[in-house]
Amino acid sequence: MSGKEIMFTPIALGAIQLKNRLVMAPLTRMRAVAGDVPNPLAKTYYAQRASAGLIITEATQISQLGMGYPATPGIYSPAQTAAWKEIVEAVHAKGGVIVAQLWHVGRISHSSLHPEQGVPEAPSAIAAAGQTYGADWKLHDYETPKAMSHEDIARLLKEFEAAAQNAKAAGFDGIEIHSANGYLLDQFLQDKTNQRTDQYGGSVENRLRLLGEVIETVSKVFSSDRVGVRLSPYGSFNDIADSDPIALFTAAIKKLNSYNLAYVHMIEPRATGAGGGDKMNDEAPVTSELFRAIYEGKFITAGGYDQALGEKVLEEGLADAVAYGRIYIANPDLVERFKLNAPLNPYNRATFYGGQEAGYTDYPAL
Repeated sequence: MSGKEIMFTPIALGAIQLKNRLVMAPLTRMRAVAGDVPNPLAKTYYAQRASAGLIITEATQISQLGMGYPATPGIYSPAQTAAWKEIVEAVHAKGGVIVAQLWHVGRISHSSLHPEQGVPEAPSAIAAAGQTYGADWKLHDYETPKAMSHEDIARLLKEFEAAAQNAKAAGFDGIEIHSANGYLLDQFLQDKTNQRTDQYGGSVENRLRLLGEVIETVSKVFSSDRVGVRLSPYGSFNDIADSDPIALFTAAIKKLNSYNLAYVHMIEPRATGAGGGDKMNDEAPVTSELFRAIYEGKFITAGGYDQALGEKVLEEGLADAVAYGRIYIANPDLVERFKLNAPLNPYNRATFYGGQEAGYTDYPAL
């Protein structure tokens, strides 16, 4: 089959049935309302894109301390869960499939976003370089985080379990564990940010421990074949790095093989500007070529794809599905446009984060 034919062929990712291979990537939009509740407009936004084979929600914090930017939604309160339930029902009513991406940002945060909990938490007390947005939507220097104790890690696992329970109560078809882009679980994986000397640090096996515990914890709520994991080998976003990424992520994928997951979702390093930039890293190795052969399950690839590149990677067998981000923001009917080789709406970067309808629910369909 041609790549285009494969793009529109159904596939099962574990227990999750997709009608096509187009995935709407998780896209932070910073439009939540009071209480970190999803914006009422999100129901329209996601339902507009229900023709995707799979929608992965915007990253959704599992706790107040897991929040890293103003106006990102949570999934730890009854009000948040109720709002997500309405969104899921709207997507299902249009025949869509949707999973919740569970998120803890670790050190990529600011205490103004969670004043009662204090400074951010991380594997080690190492501040990220640069600045981030606080609760006042102004830039602040990153703070030195608190190194997590074993009690903190035990609490974190309970928070992941509770978030998974809320996602199940909201009716989601599954969940994705965000272990990419320099956020908390990625911080435990990579040695620039993890300099612990206990069972969660040092060796690659130890640095993989927490991710394994999170998978086992949420798999008590959703069967593991409804759980996906997102990774970003060679990513540099949020001041993340590892001294030997090939060894680390080879070991990570081999470990993931043992869990009977729905899928692994990997970000290509050419999209170095996770978070909105267009800068492409042409020198980094192609993640799907490096790691696809190691993973025995279903594989989603993401990062700067257009239609032709997506069709190519499917035809070459380097992925089972392709996730699209910015062009999905601007083209709610991306599936239909790809089928017809129709022109795409250009996206408006100024409306990516914050705001209301403009650049969110007002992009025209064909």
